[in-house]
Amino acid sequence: MTMTAQQQSAKAGAGAARAAQGSSEFLTFRLGAEEYGIDILRVQEIRSFEEPTRIANAPPFIKGVVNLRGVIVPVVDLRIKLGCEKVEYNDFTVVIVLNVKGRVVGAVVDSVSDVLELARDAIRPAPEMSSASVDTAFITGIASVGERMLILMDIEALMSSPDMGLIDSAAA
Repeated sequence: MTMTAQQQSAKAGAGAARAAQGSSEFLTFRLGAEEYGIDILRVQEIRSFEEPTRIANAPPFIKGVVNLRGVIVPVVDLRIKLGCEKVEYNDFTVVIVLNVKGRVVGAVVDSVSDVLELARDAIRPAPEMSSASVDTAFITGIASVGERMLILMDIEALMSSPDMGLIDSAAA
């Protein structure tokens, strides 16, 4: 699912046209029982899960690194990072390869569902939580899609947050 520069340019142009019309496309994926959506323009490719090489003293949510066509890519398990219950890796487990602020990062998820186009008016703001134990900073909104609730996430903000240590603050 790797894109050429021409395909990426066409994808970006299509994204600008959708934004002008008031809609956005999201790649949806599952973490446990919850379904999440991220901006499709951040997605470089989707790969099957392969065990990464562990890095000493890395936080538990950083599973390690993989070599992606000569680029060393850190791999983050979003279930661990977001405090989801532990799920075993299986045939549906995938790595979403993201381009975040010029850096390539992998995100392990339970499965990828589909790509949805959502109108702006279909997206509701994230609920206000007064508890310090609930971090909603990376949730940009909630959308109802049929019977499903979709949690929309700012994956760029999550991956470039200081506690992740993946993106140098000078580059951000």
